[in-house]
Amino acid sequence: MNLFSAPTILKEMADTWDKDIIPELMRYIKIPNQSPQFDPHWKSNGYMDEAMQLIAAWCRKQPLRDMKLEVIQKEERTPLLLIEIPGSLEETVLLYGHMDKQPEMKGWENGLGPWKPVLRDHRLYGRGGADDGYAVFAALTAIAALQRHRIPHARIIVLIEASEESGSIDLPFYLRQCRQQIGSPNLVICLDSGCANYDQLWGTTSLRGLVDGKLTIAVLKEGLHSGVGSGVVPSPVTILRQLLDRLENSRTGEVLLKEATVAIPPFYMQAAREMAQAVDAAFYSEYPFLSGVQPITPNTAELLLNKTWRPQLSVTGIDGLPASQAAGNVTIPDISVTLSLRLPPTCAAEKASLALKALLEKDPPFGAKVSFTPRSAGPGWKAPEQSPWLAEAIEQASQQFYGKPAAYMGEGGSIPFMGMLGKMFPKAQFFITGVLGPRANAHGPNEFLHIPMVKKLTGCISSLLCAHGTTNRHL
Repeated sequence: MNLFSAPTILKEMADTWDKDIIPELMRYIKIPNQSPQFDPHWKSNGYMDEAMQLIAAWCRKQPLRDMKLEVIQKEERTPLLLIEIPGSLEETVLLYGHMDKQPEMKGWENGLGPWKPVLRDHRLYGRGGADDGYAVFAALTAIAALQRHRIPHARIIVLIEASEESGSIDLPFYLRQCRQQIGSPNLVICLDSGCANYDQLWGTTSLRGLVDGKLTIAVLKEGLHSGVGSGVVPSPVTILRQLLDRLENSRTGEVLLKEATVAIPPFYMQAAREMAQAVDAAFYSEYPFLSGVQPITPNTAELLLNKTWRPQLSVTGIDGLPASQAAGNVTIPDISVTLSLRLPPTCAAEKASLALKALLEKDPPFGAKVSFTPRSAGPGWKAPEQSPWLAEAIEQASQQFYGKPAAYMGEGGSIPFMGMLGKMFPKAQFFITGVLGPRANAHGPNEFLHIPMVKKLTGCISSLLCAHGTTNRHL
């Protein structure tokens, strides 16, 4: 007898989201619990603890049999929420999310704001709702549905960290501390990824790595009148242009650092071509281009490969230049810029970081004082081959809750946790998914959670846990 009724479960979950979870998420969005990289005083400010307490309090109220919940916080590290839910099977499933947030950023539309939750057109706007506050609510709601309908499931560990947006700096410590309690999961479900549309279940096949840090260029002890300095003193901006030319072809955006490139596997080349045909128009709708602005290339498949399997450089911050309204005729003495270099999934991040530092610091133009200080070097991730039962379960879940087949894509972002788990549990199966679809804008202004999408995704999680607990598998 099949106890899993998707229409019934979806209706129940929709009610739970509307009446219970959305109000709680709105309270969560109001808390500016920025990741430590962006809020050096996160501990004394208390926002991280406040957000964790809110989440833990909601979790404790859920009707889950014999649930063990612990908020772990060691030394000066960010907190970790670890939940253990016994099952009828001795096998273990691990569900992952995070609750720290990106900075607020500028450019929010009128009536919207990072710490101001707004419901509009089936979307919940505000920082952190989609990235990744929703994850723990979806995970426990999916498990509660199985228990309510007496559907067997494995032992489940839910792990919610608080430093993911800072490269998961505290996670390795906690994974070592909690290794025995976590056990050896044979299925890992990560809820911190994206989707190419909101119409079907999406799985992530790869994630990029990341190297970032601060490049500082100094030429003077103090600023000079530009009438005195220009033409004599080399401009730090000129030197910056020369250094960036070492790293990137400014005409094409191609990264020239060989340690940051890999040979793209043929499977992913073909997948990019197939996905380009499937989501051509939807892909471009994700980008709020100004009128007349064009992408780097009109070839959608090449753009997909650019954002998944090729290194790409971004300058994400700059210090040393005054705001334009305060700018005077001054030769600037120094500047510092933050560089973010996305890496292919299989690239060795630490090796690329060392090579990047050497490239930027070697033989500085005009003898300027140049230094590059790496901030993080996180590995990428490539999904292991799927077992037939999992591929079938994912397809079935998408059909049950979306009425469409499941789809897969490479993701341009990074989830350091996946590389760590891949090394710890090399025999585990992985399913990486999420709600960050077109215009969801997780790290920018107007971030939103697509509510119909998250309700159906919650149902899919429940369906996958059901399949894991009831399918004859050979893992």
